Amino acid sequence: MNQDSKAGILYAAGAYLLWGFLPIYWKLVNEVPPGEILAHRIVWSFIFMIIVVLFVRKWKLFLKECVVILKDRKKLIGITLASIVISINWLSYIWAVNNDHVIQASLGYYINPLVSILLGMIVLKETLTRRQTLSFVLAAIGVTYLTVSYGVFPWVSLTLAFSFGMYGLLKKMVDVGAMFGLTIETMIVTPIALIFLLAVPDSSLLSADTMISATGLLLFGAGAVTAIPLLLFASGAKKIPLSMVGFLQYIAPTIMLILGVFVYDETFSRAHLISFSLIWVALIIYMGSAQRRPLRHKRAIEK
Repeated sequence: MNQDSKAGILYAAGAYLLWGFLPIYWKLVNEVPPGEILAHRIVWSFIFMIIVVLFVRKWKLFLKECVVILKDRKKLIGITLASIVISINWLSYIWAVNNDHVIQASLGYYINPLVSILLGMIVLKETLTRRQTLSFVLAAIGVTYLTVSYGVFPWVSLTLAFSFGMYGLLKKMVDVGAMFGLTIETMIVTPIALIFLLAVPDSSLLSADTMISATGLLLFGAGAVTAIPLLLFASGAKKIPLSMVGFLQYIAPTIMLILGVFVYDETFSRAHLISFSLIWVALIIYMGSAQRRPLRHKRAIEK
């Protein structure tokens, strides 16, 4: 394994480790309403990304990218939708963590790759292999079983899975780099976030006492904890095969599951075990399918 590959694994694994432990961060500000946390996350992420763009001396390239997007209606609509969808994902995740649904959040990110398959089939007209079809059916059975057992539809998990799946699909269609993409996406929704913070009575944005407190510093830091793992992931994904990225992505929901069960004492019942087991089997089948395709492609080239 060369140095680039080793660095890529470290970057990508670091990103997923940070995403996995993110519930701890949001728990530290759980006295702040989820809507306000989201607004702060957007504003400070935008400011942090502007600083990053300036630091790496890519301001002119960033402005050129903005001009290109403004002139391309399809790209503009795509990145605007991406900014809305990722805001929904962030809000759902913050709400889930601070309302003791970390296990449901974990389930959502386990399901996410299978949702991406479904969206690719519906939107991009991609065909499913037998293994992918089987993995999707098993995951659907797992979600259905959990719904029937509890009598409550796992909307948190599915909202997270579908919103992040849609975000990935839109990013694929728009094709803007991670650094510029996040900067533009947060720039689009920052005015809305600022209006919301200014309109909220006793907003933490307007309270000097809050902003110099531990809570205020954590809200300020939301920009960094949002951007850093994304930038690490973008750097890592360029250096390692997609199959390796697919394997590493399960680090985050596994950490979330462990936190939910052992740190935050959330209920993990027999129904959860059966549902998660079905989804884990589905993911093993999916990963097997993903790894067989490159191998077949390599053999075809050799022939």
